[in-house]
Amino acid sequence: MTSCLTAITGGVPTLSLPRVSRAVVVLADGLGAQALRSRSGHARFLAPRLTKSSTIVSGSPTTTAAALATLCTGRMPGEHGIVGYRAYDPATDSTFNHLSGWAGSPDPVLWQRCETIFEQTARRGIPSYAVGPERYRTSSYTRAVLRGADYVGAADMLRRVEMVRELFDQGGSRLVYLYVPELDVAAHAHGSESDAWLIALEEFDAAMSALARSLRTDEGALITADHGVVDVPARAHVLYDTVPELVDGVRHVAGDPRMLQLHLTPDATAADEQRLATAWRETEGHRSWVATRAEAIEAGWFGPRVDEAVAPRIGNVLVAARARIAYYDSTPEGAKARRMIGQHGSLTPEEQRVPLIRLGAFE
Repeated sequence: MTSCLTAITGGVPTLSLPRVSRAVVVLADGLGAQALRSRSGHARFLAPRLTKSSTIVSGSPTTTAAALATLCTGRMPGEHGIVGYRAYDPATDSTFNHLSGWAGSPDPVLWQRCETIFEQTARRGIPSYAVGPERYRTSSYTRAVLRGADYVGAADMLRRVEMVRELFDQGGSRLVYLYVPELDVAAHAHGSESDAWLIALEEFDAAMSALARSLRTDEGALITADHGVVDVPARAHVLYDTVPELVDGVRHVAGDPRMLQLHLTPDATAADEQRLATAWRETEGHRSWVATRAEAIEAGWFGPRVDEAVAPRIGNVLVAARARIAYYDSTPEGAKARRMIGQHGSLTPEEQRVPLIRLGAFE
């Protein structure tokens, strides 16, 4: 998004892009580079454009909440503050879900701590738009990450692509963000190797072909994703709370099923943190990466910089799945979540490596 804005306003973008009047960034939720490459027969427009030089690393955690905030601010989670799917709020000593059930507390404008690309665009007098499903228009997450953009909604994928053309046809300089959730929705419900996912991929491939044909000489498009997906069958679920040592002293569990963030009680000591990390390494270290908060920050899991205000939002101990497993609790309340097949959140190449495909003037 930052490079596209620079391509419109002038300057040297991070990505090598020519000067254009209008640009769109298409975010295909859950479209990992490996999945696109291995299912190339179902993506005859996009797959041939996926080369070694047309993939990037999305960062971590590989979860929509964190990755879209990174895309729309140009900052990593350690700065913008959205560090996982389920968040821990130190101010209230409680957790909440970034993508559902966030009803305005904490304040989205304060919780996501960085200026968005759309706010930067507005300061330059350039219209910017976020095109996505209508149901996301008024969510707290939209307020946190897309503030500054005019939201344009439609349920149908192809209709959203048509809206990009309509916005471009209004003339002048314009920056558009187009969100496509259909692949991720299909992966969670049916798996990324299912017929439903392949149908969504074919629909997306056709939509991107139509977008490419519509672009004029001074218009460019970038297609990317927030993360890839790995399929985890129910037999590979790890019910961590059935091992007492793995939850000893744990007050809250945040993050994602493939990137747990374990928060201890506020009065926990460094020794308590190390004891929990050791228990997880002894039990799960053969199939997951385990790190304390300080170790994860030092390793750059949340970007090269973690602001002082963001650090307490990160778990005291983090567990990132390396094998095809997912971590859940055994409570009846968690049964619905355990029906999810497609998973993401961890540090594997399947989850981190995503496409960066150029169309129009950017090709």
